Amino acid sequence: MKKVLIKIKNNDIIFKLRTKLSSEHKNLLNTNVISYNELVFSEDYIKENSKIVSTFIIDLCKTHQIHKAIIENGDLYLLIVSLLKNNKYIIELALKDDTTLSYSLCEAITDTSITSINCYNLQAFMLEYLDTHGVVVESRNEILFLSNFMLENNLNIFSSLFYKIILNMDFPMNEQDEEDFVTFCKINKYLKKIHVNRASLRDLEFIADTLKKTGKRNVNILIHDNITDPNTIIFLRNYNKKKSKQTKIYFQLVYSEEYIHTNLVKQTNSKILKTCGIIIMIIICGTFTYVFYDNYASMQSVNDIKDDISHVLEITDPTEIIEDILSKEDKDATDNEANNDKTETNNSQPSKPKPSIVNTDIATLTSINPETVAWLKVNNTKIDYPVVHGSDNEFYLKHNFYLEKDNNGWVFMDYRNDAKELNDNTIIYAHNRYYSGVMFGTLQNTLRNSWYSKEENQIISFRTLYQSYNFRVFSVYKIYKTTDYMSTLFTNEDIKAEFFQMLKDRSIYDFGITPSGTDKIITLSTCVNGDYRIVLHAVLVK
Repeated sequence: MKKVLIKIKNNDIIFKLRTKLSSEHKNLLNTNVISYNELVFSEDYIKENSKIVSTFIIDLCKTHQIHKAIIENGDLYLLIVSLLKNNKYIIELALKDDTTLSYSLCEAITDTSITSINCYNLQAFMLEYLDTHGVVVESRNEILFLSNFMLENNLNIFSSLFYKIILNMDFPMNEQDEEDFVTFCKINKYLKKIHVNRASLRDLEFIADTLKKTGKRNVNILIHDNITDPNTIIFLRNYNKKKSKQTKIYFQLVYSEEYIHTNLVKQTNSKILKTCGIIIMIIICGTFTYVFYDNYASMQSVNDIKDDISHVLEITDPTEIIEDILSKEDKDATDNEANNDKTETNNSQPSKPKPSIVNTDIATLTSINPETVAWLKVNNTKIDYPVVHGSDNEFYLKHNFYLEKDNNGWVFMDYRNDAKELNDNTIIYAHNRYYSGVMFGTLQNTLRNSWYSKEENQIISFRTLYQSYNFRVFSVYKIYKTTDYMSTLFTNEDIKAEFFQMLKDRSIYDFGITPSGTDKIITLSTCVNGDYRIVLHAVLVK
C-alpha cells in the first residue's frame, strides 16, 4: 500500500511517496498518522476522503502561513493538485519529478489559486493555455515538440488545436502520439477529416475509440492504403455498418490507381457489376446531366469551403495568430541580420522597417492555410476569394484551400511574386470552372460590354496582410496561349513601359489608361477551350 507523506519545511508544504516508515509509523500499521509537522496517509484513504484531507491541508497552510507546495513524485501530481482546488493559500507549485506536464494536469492547475509553477517540461500550447489563465510557468528544460503527430500538424499554439479541421497522421503511433491525440480531441471543436497513411488495425481502433470517448461527431477518416489484411477489412466494414450511425464517424478507403487496376477483377461482384451497368447507361444517355452534377458538386465544394472560412473569421480572435506571425517574422529578421553581419560590406544598405499587419482576417486564415497571402475581389463576378502563394505554379491547380486534392484547385499567386511587397506585375491564376462559376469561372464576364463599360466594375480590390490596394482595369482580352504577358520584374522603366503598352494594345476595349514605367499592375489569368487564355490587367491606383 502506498503511503503519502505531507510535511512542512521552511514554510513550504511537501508531498512525497513514503516507501520506508519509521518504527513509530510501522506500529500504526495501515492507519493514517497525524503529528505536528507530518501527516502520513495511505493513497486509498486520500482518494476516499479527499475533502477531509483537503481541509487538513488548508488548516496547515493557514496556521503556518504556507504559500508554496512542493510535489516530489510525478505519480502524485494529479492527486495532490486535486486536493488544492479550494485552497486559497497555495499560489506557488514546484513539481520536482523530471516528467512532462500532461494536459489533464494543466486543466487541474487552472482550477486552483496557483499563479506560478516550476516544472521539468511542457508543450508550447500548454504554456500558452496556462498563460491565458494567469499562471506563470518556469521550465527546467527546453520546450520542444514531443511527438510526430504535433509536429506534422503544426499544432504549436492552443488556437491551432482548437480550430484544426483536417489532420494528417502517420502510423504506427507511439505512446506520446497517442497521448497528444487524446489531448487534441479534448480541446478541438471543428475536426472534420483525418488522413492516415496506412491501415494499422490497432491504431484505427484507438482513433475511433478516442473520437467516441471525447464526443466527436461527423468525422471522416480517410485511409490511404491498399488493405489486404482480412481482420482490418472486417473491422472497417462492421464499424461503418453498426457504430458509424451512432457516432457519425466513418472510415473511407482511398486506394491507389495501380491497386484498383491490378485488383479490379478480384473486387468485382454482382453489386459492382450492376452499379457499373447503371454508370454506363448514365454516361451514354445523360452526359449533360453528369456535367451539370459535376459542376454543381464543384460549386457546393467551393461554397462549403467559403462557408467554413466565413465561420472561422466570425469566431476567431486573431490576436494570438498575429503574435505568432510577428514572432516568426522577428525570428526570420534576426536570422537575416546574422547572415548580413557575416557578409557586411561598407556599402551595405540599412534594413527596411518591418511592415505591420493591417488585415486581420487574412492573418486569421493562415491558421487554416499558412500560405494565405491576400484576398481578391472583382465586382459583378463570383471572384471573391482568399489568395494562396505556393512554392510553384502546379500545386494549387489540383489542391484546394485545405491542401486537399481537388480538381477545382484554388486562386493562387505566381510563385515568383513577392507576397509582402508588390512586384512590377503581380500575377494571379485560377481554373476557369465555367459551368459552376467558381474560381475564375466568371472572369469571362469581363469580356462583355455590359461589364467593362461600367466604371464601378473597373476597380479590382486586392488586400494583403500588410496593405489594401485598388487597381483600375486598363486591358482585357482573349488570346491564344502564350507566356509573353507573365513577366514579373523589369530591368528599367522604359522596358516596363513598352511591356504595358503591349498589354494595352491587346485590349478589346479602350479604358483610356496607359500605365507608365513607374507603375505596378496586377494580372488575372485563366484558360479557356484548352488553347486560349482570358487575361485582365489593372494598374495600381496610387
